[in-house]
Amino acid sequence: MWLADKWKEYEVLDTSGGEKLESWGKYTLIRPDPQVIWNTERRHPMWRRADASYKRSKSGGGAWGENRLPESWIISYGALRFRIKPMGFKHTGLFPEQAANWDWFGEKIRNAKRPIKVLNLFAYTGGATVAAAAAGAEVVHVDASRGMVEAAKENARLSGLGDAPIRYIVDDCKKFVQREIRRGNKYDGIIMDPPSYGRGPTGEVWKIEECIDELVALVSELLSDEPLFFLLNSYTTGLSASTMKYIASTRLFARHRGSCEADELGLPVSSSGLALPCGSSVRVEFTNG
Repeated sequence: MWLADKWKEYEVLDTSGGEKLESWGKYTLIRPDPQVIWNTERRHPMWRRADASYKRSKSGGGAWGENRLPESWIISYGALRFRIKPMGFKHTGLFPEQAANWDWFGEKIRNAKRPIKVLNLFAYTGGATVAAAAAGAEVVHVDASRGMVEAAKENARLSGLGDAPIRYIVDDCKKFVQREIRRGNKYDGIIMDPPSYGRGPTGEVWKIEECIDELVALVSELLSDEPLFFLLNSYTTGLSASTMKYIASTRLFARHRGSCEADELGLPVSSSGLALPCGSSVRVEFTNG
C-alpha cells in the first residue's frame, strides 16, 4: 500500500460503522466511507464533538448536519495550499490520499533535469496539477466542470503558482485527447483520475468499466518520444489495481519500455495504527533510450 503519511494538517482520527472521523486543519468532520465495514468502539472524543457530519438519505444523496463549519478554509501540504469547501455528496474538494502520488511524480519531475510537460485528465480541483507545477512541470489541466477548473485556478494561486505555466481546459477528456492527437501534441507525463460515472459538458456519458481501455489506448498516442511517467487512479469498486495494471501495460508498452506497479492508496488511522484503503493507482515509469 502507498501511504499518504506526510500530512501535517490532515488526519484520519478514527473509523467505525461506515464512517471516518477526520481532522481538516482546525475542523473535524465525520463522513461516510464504503471501506469502513467494521463496527469498532468509538472511543475518540471527537466523534461526539465533530464540527460537521455528512449523513446519507434513504431516498438518495445526503446532507451536512450539525454543521459548525465556515463556508471554506485553507489547509497546507508542504508548500501547497488548498481551499477546503464541503460540497454535496460528502466531498471537500480534495482527496488527501493522493498526496502519495504527488510525492512520487513530483520527485520524478524534479530529478528529470529537463523540461517536462504534463497532461492532467479529469483533473478536479487541481491537487495533482499544483503538485506537478510546483515540481517544475508545464501542465495542461482538463476537466469537464467549469466550477472545478475555477477551484483549481484558486488552489494554484494559493500555492504561489498563479503565474506558473498551467493551461486550464473545460472539456470532455476523451474529445480533448482526440484533438491533441490530431494536433500532434505530446506529453512527458500523463495523469488520469477518472470518475466511476459522469457526463461531459454536452451530455457525454462516461462509465469507467466501458471506457477506460479505449481511453488509455488513445492517451498512449500522446506520450512523447522520451516519456517520464503515467499515473492512473480509480475509486471504482470492482475495478482492481491488477485490472488497471493489465490495461496500462498492454496499451503503453506497445510503444515504450518501462515498469508498471499497481497498489492501493491508504491513509494512516491514528487511533488504530492501521491504514484506511482509499482506492487504487497504477504507476508507470518509462525507460528511455
